[in-house]
Amino acid sequence: MAITLDAPIRPAEPIAPEPSGGPRRSHARTARTRAARGIRSILRQPTLVLAVAVLALVVLWAVAPTWFTTWDPIEGVARDRLQPPSTEHVFGTDNLGRDLFARVVHGSATSLAATSVAVVVGLTVGSVFGLLAGFLRGLVDDAIMRFMDVLLAIPSLLLSLALITALGFGTINVAIAVGLASVASFSRVMRAEVLQVATAVYVEAARVSGVRWYTILARHVLPNASGPVVALAALEFGVMVLAISSLSFLGFGAPPPTPEWGSLVSGGRDYLAVAWWLTTLPGLVIVAVVLSANRISRALERNGGTR
Repeated sequence: MAITLDAPIRPAEPIAPEPSGGPRRSHARTARTRAARGIRSILRQPTLVLAVAVLALVVLWAVAPTWFTTWDPIEGVARDRLQPPSTEHVFGTDNLGRDLFARVVHGSATSLAATSVAVVVGLTVGSVFGLLAGFLRGLVDDAIMRFMDVLLAIPSLLLSLALITALGFGTINVAIAVGLASVASFSRVMRAEVLQVATAVYVEAARVSGVRWYTILARHVLPNASGPVVALAALEFGVMVLAISSLSFLGFGAPPPTPEWGSLVSGGRDYLAVAWWLTTLPGLVIVAVVLSANRISRALERNGGTR
C-alpha cells in the first residue's frame, strides 16, 4: 500500500557557521558587563567612592606633583618660615620656609613606592609559603606554619627594626623589612584558601591525570585561592603605610632633606606648640590614606574576596 505525503519534504537549511571571534566577543561582552556592574556598585556606596577618590588623588600626587604645586620641596624662603596655612601656602611652611604642601605632595612618591614594595614582598613571599604549606601538607606544612607562628609572636614593628638592623637604613630596606614582617599574615590566609581549593573536583582530576604538582598549583589552585589574599593586600597597604611612616618618624627612612610622610611628622614635633600644622596636616594625610585603603579592602573582601 503506497503512502502519499500532502507536502513535499524540504531539505534542511544549512546551519550558518559561527563567525570567527564569536567566543572572544562573548568574553569581551562579559568583561564589560562585569566592569559596568562593578562601577555601579561603587557609585552606590559614597564612602567607597570617597576612598577611591582619596587614593587616586594621592597617586596623582606621586605621579605628577607639579600639577598640584609649583613650590620647591627642598629649597625654602627664610622670611616665610613657620607661616600658618594660607591661600599662598595651603599647608603652611616649616622652620626653613619650605612649603609644607609641596613637601607632602612630593613625599607621596617616596612613601607610596616604599609601601608598594612592602606589599609586593609580603604578598609574594607569604603566598609562596602558604601555597606550599596548604598543598603539600605533612611535614612541609608543619614546618612552615610553626615558623609563621614564631613570626606572629614577634610584634611587627620590633621584627621590622631587627630586619633593618641586618639590611641597613634607607627607604628600600625599610620597605623590604616591613614586607617580610607581614609574611606570616599572607601565608596563613593563602594556606587556608589552598586547603579548601585543593579538595575541589578539578584539582583531583588534574592529579589523577598525572599533571605535575607545580602545574596544578599555578593553573588551578593559585587563581582560585588568590581572592582573599588580594583583599588582605589592600588592608595591609594601609597597615604598611603606618609602619613605614612610623619607621621614617624614628629616622630609619629616607635621609633629609628628602620629603617623606613620617619624617615630615617627626620634623614638626619640636615646633608643635607654635606650628601645629607641621605635624597635624601630614598626619591627617596618612590617616586619610589608611582609612581609604581599609575601606577598599572591605569592599574587595565582600565582592571579590570570595570564590
